[in-house]
Amino acid sequence: MVYKFKLVSDEVSNFSREIEIDANSSFFQLRNAILDSVNYTKDDMDSFFLCDDEWQRQEEITLEDMGSSSDQDIWIMDDTPLNELIEEEGQKLVFVFDYLTERSFFMEMKEAVPGRNLSDPICTVKRGNPPVQRVDMDEFERQIDQNVKKQVEDLDIEDLYGDTEYNDDELGSGFEDLSLN
Repeated sequence: MVYKFKLVSDEVSNFSREIEIDANSSFFQLRNAILDSVNYTKDDMDSFFLCDDEWQRQEEITLEDMGSSSDQDIWIMDDTPLNELIEEEGQKLVFVFDYLTERSFFMEMKEAVPGRNLSDPICTVKRGNPPVQRVDMDEFERQIDQNVKKQVEDLDIEDLYGDTEYNDDELGSGFEDLSLN
């Protein structure tokens, strides 16, 4: 069986890729097909997340075992076939390709084609240019600072805290009801 995945980015509106891959292939093979399709290097940590219909992240499939001490199952890309975790069309995934800035591709398994096999994954559709693999950290921090500054400017302190004036009578010492006996 062959799975057909579509991936898009929230950074570049006209970007998409479609990848066909055998259902018995590993998440590692899917990872490499994605990275090849966007001409990214393969030297960064990345992960897949299975998502619910609202894109809430569920299971994580990691590149390497990070030594987690949690009771949850640990899924490693190279050891996990796609068909072990993906069973139906419409399955949503997130592929985080930049952990530092949480940048990712949004993916959906569009079609499962029974009776067909592929020895190697192929990218069948390439639209637009992908986002850059790594962002300039100084620029990224400036963008965050600008976003935070804008959010602070948009805050209405009175709505958030009530009165903006200090009233000595409203604030007791806090020790009136304590007995030291």
